[in-house]
Amino acid sequence: METRYDDAVMAERTFQTTIASPVGDLHIEVDASGALIRLAFSNGRKPAAARVGRRTPIEDPARCAHVITQLDEYFTSQRQRFELEVRFDGTPFQRAIWRELQKIPFGTTITYRELARRAGYPGAARAAGSATGKNPVAIVIPCHRVVASDGSLGGFAGGAGIKAALLDLEGIPTSGRGRIKPASRPLDAAARTVRIVGR
Repeated sequence: METRYDDAVMAERTFQTTIASPVGDLHIEVDASGALIRLAFSNGRKPAAARVGRRTPIEDPARCAHVITQLDEYFTSQRQRFELEVRFDGTPFQRAIWRELQKIPFGTTITYRELARRAGYPGAARAAGSATGKNPVAIVIPCHRVVASDGSLGGFAGGAGIKAALLDLEGIPTSGRGRIKPASRPLDAAARTVRIVGR
């Protein structure tokens, strides 16, 4: 996976779609070159309005097709590593954390404390958790693979149930993990497909 950190993404025309997935609706946004700049859990909400200085994305599922294909492969257990160009901006600290997130292999977890240490910021577990929560490219940049030191799942933008479902999909059992129990049932094979919402 290639990652570019670029402030120019703010001023460019981008393209979006929303898909239904086994873990709920996912909002996808790509730039004109096809680089993924946003993958977020909709949680029943419409995508947020464009930030100041940023154009409103154009609805274009075809431009997002390569992302949809790889997500479908992930949810059907045919893909463990994404081969997508990812592009976004962030602070130097956030970028360091996001780089380390990309190195966590499929089917494994690390703690927020270990994530901070690997990123070169020992003792900054809480800040690492905050940066992880601001990850604009969920699933592809696997923030769901970071858990609390006490063994609980920790926070997650999509909610604890979705984090547990993603870990379950990757073969990491979550029942009895710390204080958090999965809020949703494990993914079943019949549900592991994605489709464009509204089609």
